[in-house]
Amino acid sequence: MITAINKPKSISSAQVLRDIQQAFNPSKLFAPWLHSERTRISREHEHQRQRRKHKRIEVKVGHGGTLDPMATGVLIVGVGKGTKHLQTFLGCTKTYEATVLFGAATDTYDVLGKLLKTAPYSHVTCKAVEEALKTFLGSINQRPPLYSALRMDGKRLYEYAREGKNIPREIQERPVRTESLEIREWLPGGSHQYAWPSDEADDEQKYAAVNVMRLGEARGKAKELLQSPDLPSNINSSHGAKRRRDSDPEEDALISTSSAAKRHEMSSVPLVSGTLHQTLQTHTDENYQTGCNQGGTRETEPKDTPPAARLTMTVTSGFYVRSLCHDLGQAVGSLGIMSELVRTRQGDFEIGQNVLEYEDLGKGEEIWAPKVVQMLNEWQSKVTAKLVERSSDVDRSAGE
Repeated sequence: MITAINKPKSISSAQVLRDIQQAFNPSKLFAPWLHSERTRISREHEHQRQRRKHKRIEVKVGHGGTLDPMATGVLIVGVGKGTKHLQTFLGCTKTYEATVLFGAATDTYDVLGKLLKTAPYSHVTCKAVEEALKTFLGSINQRPPLYSALRMDGKRLYEYAREGKNIPREIQERPVRTESLEIREWLPGGSHQYAWPSDEADDEQKYAAVNVMRLGEARGKAKELLQSPDLPSNINSSHGAKRRRDSDPEEDALISTSSAAKRHEMSSVPLVSGTLHQTLQTHTDENYQTGCNQGGTRETEPKDTPPAARLTMTVTSGFYVRSLCHDLGQAVGSLGIMSELVRTRQGDFEIGQNVLEYEDLGKGEEIWAPKVVQMLNEWQSKVTAKLVERSSDVDRSAGE
């Protein structure tokens, strides 16, 4: 059985699963499943029962692709035997809405990290960003951020970063694909609430961060990085208060780590490399209307605070939105960090259509149960339809 929930901000994906279990375990809806599970365990061999002796029997749940604690949106949840089908959702496309704030770089590529460097941003306009986005469309090579749970020599990358240690070798770029990417809303400086983090890395941390992220090439940039300009007085102290990203222990564990295609050099060496630009690609939809031409998008004179852009994108598995924000900042001659992220769709699940609201869990079974039943029935119908289609294909093949 597969369902989905709208994950709220500031909690991990693993915590959402625990909250779901807390609601499902005592419910009438899942009482038959728990009874069946207890009966099955009672029939197991004595040795197996002893191994489970101190393990509480709960509704089995898992997720089909984690979200960072700061992110919100679609979190696909497998229930019971549905956990065996979660792997299929790791390869499906996902749609995100993200906000990138220009003029700064952090060690995590988002507002939760420590500030590494600032850069001019008064020249960054909606049109410039829109043009730069074209270079990220289609098939590209992308370097995952250091603060990710991908493993290198058995150790997660973010563990190297937290310990201030060099990684054994350079993080390899990986091939990903951007199906669509456009500006949803342009936010000139002074028109939004987003701000750089106030927690600035010291010189040693900056040097370590650059060395870890780019190794040999980065070491040559370390001295330049340490010449970071003074921070403006209007940065928001509410951001970046914690040094460590609250990474879900399961984060990215199932994301493919296949080798990337041959590296293409950019015209200039980035502060910390992420996506590498490919041949310029343009949108082929004749009805496509760019964000800078849409009503409500404002292009005003630069303010004394950096501009931001809300982006919407559909991407393949393994894509890091934080890397896109980081690389986009460099593509327009500045820097960029991710300030907000919402996964609006994953596979067939979409916010506002067939996704359970997290708040419903606290409203009682009479509220969430009918919605969960409907989603589970829809999923079962799709599974049945696929089985019938597969059976028909086999029958046709046998008759040929």
